[in-house]
Amino acid sequence: MFKVLVSDPISDLGIQQLMDASDVTVDKKTGLSEDELVAIIGEYDGLLVRSQTTVTDKIIAAGTNLKVIGRAGVGVDNIKLESATQRGVVVINAPDGNTITTCEHAFAMMMALARHIPQAYAKTISGVWDRKTFLGVELRGKTLGVLGMGRIGSEVAKRAKAFGMSILAYDPFLTADRAEKMEVKLASVDDIVRGADFITVHTPLTPETRHMISRPQFEVMKKGMRIINCARGGVIDEMALVEAIDSGIVAGAAFDVFEKEPPEADHPFLTHPKIIVTPHLGASTIEAQENVAIDVSEQVLHILRNEPFINAVNIPPVAPSVMNKLQPYFTLGEKLGSFATQITDGAIREILVEYAGDLSDVDTQPLTRYVVKGVLTRHFAGDVNIVNSMHLAKTRDVNVVVTKASKTKGFTNLITVTLKAEHDEERLVAGTLLQGYGERIVKVNKFPVDIAPEGHQVVISHNDKPGIIGLVGTLLGENGVNIASMQVGRTIIGGAAIMLLTVDKGVPKEVLVKLAGLPEINTAEEIILL
Repeated sequence: MFKVLVSDPISDLGIQQLMDASDVTVDKKTGLSEDELVAIIGEYDGLLVRSQTTVTDKIIAAGTNLKVIGRAGVGVDNIKLESATQRGVVVINAPDGNTITTCEHAFAMMMALARHIPQAYAKTISGVWDRKTFLGVELRGKTLGVLGMGRIGSEVAKRAKAFGMSILAYDPFLTADRAEKMEVKLASVDDIVRGADFITVHTPLTPETRHMISRPQFEVMKKGMRIINCARGGVIDEMALVEAIDSGIVAGAAFDVFEKEPPEADHPFLTHPKIIVTPHLGASTIEAQENVAIDVSEQVLHILRNEPFINAVNIPPVAPSVMNKLQPYFTLGEKLGSFATQITDGAIREILVEYAGDLSDVDTQPLTRYVVKGVLTRHFAGDVNIVNSMHLAKTRDVNVVVTKASKTKGFTNLITVTLKAEHDEERLVAGTLLQGYGERIVKVNKFPVDIAPEGHQVVISHNDKPGIIGLVGTLLGENGVNIASMQVGRTIIGGAAIMLLTVDKGVPKEVLVKLAGLPEINTAEEIILL
């Protein structure tokens, strides 16, 4: 018989399947202090929380029988993940339970924005009958740009089509085939910025998505467009948006999220007549609160019964013998995945991972999760981890294929990551662990190289002609970029070649553009492996 403790207020409907299970006893004890939890947690196999309970190192250490901690929601900031992982406790959340709720809130914000509903309401209840000021627009016939076509963005697009809107959709993993099936038009961020009447954002906040809509984007937008953000604060430059509204470029905005929450009392969004705001209500419905509890309860049951489960946010226990052999390769695998995705432009359709040599005779599933995490982190940031990486790849129709070979072409061990993208684009990165030298990248596409996968790197595709190295070094030096190491790879003299530079700091985009414009150079890309 398993025992589960529910330490935060959760409806009985949300945990009904746990309460109905013949092999589970559920205790509901809310409002407990840390010491009170420490005193009783040792008798429980599972702990179910929302946001009120902070699951500390002390509580986890006292949970000698604890197998799973379930968070009825998305964020797990209130759970000490490292402690849970070290003690073999699986932590799960419910990333799907608020999909429809957040989608509907975004759509409600879009409709309120189109028809000035909050402003009209405020003026009407103040005693002013004003039908002239609040002239709105219809959604029918308008173009909606959806930035991020994951679960929520896809649901928003589905509803927008029912309203007669045309959809421009961007997502780094959205292929043309998938876009066609969803009846949306695959577009770039620039296409959406220039062509949309409404833009709604549904991306995580990553270094690449931070301020992805800022002054340069506002300057080329349709005059009178409208923008909605119910995803993450910081994706849209808030101050640049205020300027765009005041200058007449943007007709209005609706935000459920802020760069800093709660916002400062003098934040311009709070008093601007053309901006609608709500206090991060995207997941705040009765149904969503029950759905996340239902989802977590189901996974808790699977874990207690030693059945397959999803939505874990830390690594599940791995046999010590396997872990000892794989652990030295975890960082290398993740970096190879990250490197590969940074040199790939198109939407990724397939991830091929080949293990050779010492890795060919061991279960490499845990290592594959690190590789896939490295591939996805560029676009998912903190939303992807080593347990949910395979699940996230599947939800974006990215196929993961693993092969093994005993021969390594001169290396004791070799990991090769190949990404297949749209339009038959294919990118390959291979790496190894060399005794005494550590992690090394030994091949990029068809070119042999030898460089450590770390820090800031510049990958230059060029023609093998005399003087190229000097031109590159001079240009970087003139722009204050110091080269720490350099590798050049080629297959034939005078043919196509590749140059890998490790530099001391990030290279500004304008410098990369200058590099790509040098004679005999085809492309110049920065790779960040921190």
